[in-house]
Amino acid sequence: MSIKSMVAYNGREIPKEDKVFAASGAALDAVEKYGKADVINATVGALYDDEGDLLVLKSVEKVMKSLPATSFAAYAPIAGTPGFKDAILKAALYGFEPKSYTAVVGTPGGTGAIRNAIANYSEPGDKVLTASWHWAPYKSISNELYRGIERYEMFDENGKFNVADFEYKVKKLTRNQEHLVIIINTPANNPTGYALTMEDWYEVKRVLDEVPLEKKIALVLDVAYIDYAGDPREVRSFYSVIDNMRANILPIIAYSASKTFTLYGARCAAMICFAHNPEVAEEFVKVNSFSCRNTWSNSSRAPQEVIEKIYADPELFKAVEDERTAAREMLLARGRGFEEEAKKIGLEIVPFSAGFFVTVPCSDPDALCEELKKKNAFLIPLGAGVRVSVASSSEAKCRRLPAMIKEAMETLGM
Repeated sequence: MSIKSMVAYNGREIPKEDKVFAASGAALDAVEKYGKADVINATVGALYDDEGDLLVLKSVEKVMKSLPATSFAAYAPIAGTPGFKDAILKAALYGFEPKSYTAVVGTPGGTGAIRNAIANYSEPGDKVLTASWHWAPYKSISNELYRGIERYEMFDENGKFNVADFEYKVKKLTRNQEHLVIIINTPANNPTGYALTMEDWYEVKRVLDEVPLEKKIALVLDVAYIDYAGDPREVRSFYSVIDNMRANILPIIAYSASKTFTLYGARCAAMICFAHNPEVAEEFVKVNSFSCRNTWSNSSRAPQEVIEKIYADPELFKAVEDERTAAREMLLARGRGFEEEAKKIGLEIVPFSAGFFVTVPCSDPDALCEELKKKNAFLIPLGAGVRVSVASSSEAKCRRLPAMIKEAMETLGM
């Protein structure tokens, strides 16, 4: 007898390859063959400099290299070192002083924070609510945990946040579920670069305030790109709306150090709650620490030590801030450049504010990406469009890309 599979798939659909890494691999092969200057690698979810090299903040690199062996070899406490938890809370809040009770649990990347939130604030068989344009692992993480996913249309006919459909989906799900996890990725949404406005947030709050008190809502804010979305205080202004919400609503901030401190591979992040009372905050630490212990156990200690040291040294903190500000301005210029050129030639893009990515809607994303490969331009195909990483492309390349995309679409009759 021939046995061709040993896996218990449990209803999961597992693709042969990850589209993001497949496209990135093809781009790297092209770079190897033709050189960086002749390839546009707009696939990567990390910030690259204008020469096509990964941008790492020098001040952060210096601290990482100075760590003694015990600072990277020893286990970290399950929820993170005390110094790290204090520092990451300061990084995430950036001067905002919540009235809510806050608590912090460290995770290996924002992915870990998303995973824990779904695992602990929904039940098997529940549906998790997120936007139509969303980071694909929201769905696969939900499926791994025997949850489904429900999408609300992100934009209305005027290109604004679709409050009406958001409200409809919240009411639909809370009719049948005691628990509801809602994931909102803002500012600098992946894949669109969109950010909810303050008016949008007041509408979100209104909708959630109308949910019956016996229903429990975990409002997960995926703010992975927040420190590259604009002025650090301004982009956090929505914290005032989600602070001190009703007792049945628990805001959870998924804050990643990957982007903020350019520590992508170090896998460092935290989940932070804004609880209505101290009991819920204490429970947050208990249940999420339990999930950490039984999923990945400890997170990496080295990046925790780095972030603690940065916040303990005012001079070092300023150096990191200055470097990050320069990198943020470079990124914002790239996004504006792409948007400006797209507008000039009439190339439609999904509403964009700032961030690592821009999305171009189209009828056949895979075909468009294949056509662009012929010109050594590499993008990521999505369900209803293609994602362009302005983070990994110079401003000059970002300004070239819209015309290349439009030409390829015309060639394909889109």
